[in-house]
Amino acid sequence: MLENSKAYSGIGVRDVAEAQRFYGETLEQRVEVLEEEAGLLQMHLAGDRPTLLYRSPDMTPASYTVLNFPVDDVEAAVDYLSERGVSFERYDAFDQDEKGIAHGPGPTIAWFKDPSGNVISVHSQVP
Repeated sequence: MLENSKAYSGIGVRDVAEAQRFYGETLEQRVEVLEEEAGLLQMHLAGDRPTLLYRSPDMTPASYTVLNFPVDDVEAAVDYLSERGVSFERYDAFDQDEKGIAHGPGPTIAWFKDPSGNVISVHSQVP
């Protein structure tokens, strides 16, 4: 029944205008207002993958990564995002360098949060 449904992901945000600026300007994603009064935005990720950003003032951010951006050069992505005001997270379970990048095992990865506290990553391509 659902095998042909065009499923999509959603991310709750406390402040829709702040999310629109962060995802649209800082992360340079195409973000459109779907319904302003309802607090609904749609982010158009590469590969024709829409993601709903929705107002949820009392939301509690997930303790896991909700959005991943595979990139060719993690260090360059971290440098670029840092220049745009993004701060990178540190986790005790990972050996991270001075920029907050974990270099394996597994993909090279760095985590940051959106203004609502949702965890996002940039990581190397996974084989």
